[in-house]
Amino acid sequence: MRIETDVKLDFKDVLIRPKRSTLNSRNAVNINRGFRFFHTGAEWKGFPLIAANMDVTGTLAMAKALGRHGAMTALHKHYPEAKLAEFFASEDGVHAFYSLGITAGDLEKLAAVRRRAPIKYLCLDVANGYSEKFLDTVKRVREQNPDAVIMAGNVVTGDMTEALVLAGADIVKIGIGPGSVCTTRRVTGVGYPQLSAIIECADAAHGLKGLVCADGGCTVPGDVAKAYGAGADFVMLGGMLAGHDECEGDIRYEERDGERVPVAMGFYGMSSEAAMNKYSGGVAKYRAAEGKAVETPYRGPVENTMGEIMGGVRSMMTYIGATQLKEVPKRTTFVMVTAQTNDVFGRA
Repeated sequence: MRIETDVKLDFKDVLIRPKRSTLNSRNAVNINRGFRFFHTGAEWKGFPLIAANMDVTGTLAMAKALGRHGAMTALHKHYPEAKLAEFFASEDGVHAFYSLGITAGDLEKLAAVRRRAPIKYLCLDVANGYSEKFLDTVKRVREQNPDAVIMAGNVVTGDMTEALVLAGADIVKIGIGPGSVCTTRRVTGVGYPQLSAIIECADAAHGLKGLVCADGGCTVPGDVAKAYGAGADFVMLGGMLAGHDECEGDIRYEERDGERVPVAMGFYGMSSEAAMNKYSGGVAKYRAAEGKAVETPYRGPVENTMGEIMGGVRSMMTYIGATQLKEVPKRTTFVMVTAQTNDVFGRA
């Protein structure tokens, strides 16, 4: 047993310090970024935000809506083969990641869909990215799909980030336990404060020309801004995009003035009992559920929320004088603001 005493931070522990700027308007900043992916040489340009591959948010309708903003969606893996093939053959397919796990069935389904439609982006997704089987699967998928951009995770440390990049991942997904409907930290005691995980993993990935996607922990637009400031190339959102028309959650209605009005939508983690009952016939005896089911307020079209997120990022950039999103990490200074600061440095 050992204890690390270095301070590790979450989004709530810091604020971004403002700096003098010549920018006079939010219209003067560019929130899009361009990337060249290391393993394929393929290029991408857009607003680097990704809807999470949960069955409520990772939907075909979400991919179409976010695509209009230059953002991406990681589709959930439970769509039937025919529907996925039809979608990826359409013009909206370029705005989506095909998601899969590491079972033989997942790999066979991917091969079948790729025979029917082009798939440019793959998301290899497991809760624990530290297993040797996961690393071996990333290598195998890279060998079998040399032209695909691969995002793989989740991990929270620099050593495993480097291993995944070297195994074939273009983007490494960062986060264990920070999500709003994830209970991994409470159930297992395992995790890592998300802001520090992004900082450390981004440093590791960028040294090998890889990229990172911050997955989980963002609850307000300011958290998205902090993730970019910490070095995240992409930010993945689940809870912040739940509750919209483009989602596939169960809607709860109430009678108001004789009208049936939507008020809330169901949302749950993909390792929750609700998800495992739906897709796996229940929670296996050898494991515990590591997610929960909640209700999120009904919020109408996702267009409005995207406007808030993109507006928040633009405002952050004007506060620190960054005209391009790629400049944000270089111009970001985080200020610790919680009681943790006093505990660490002995201040009253």
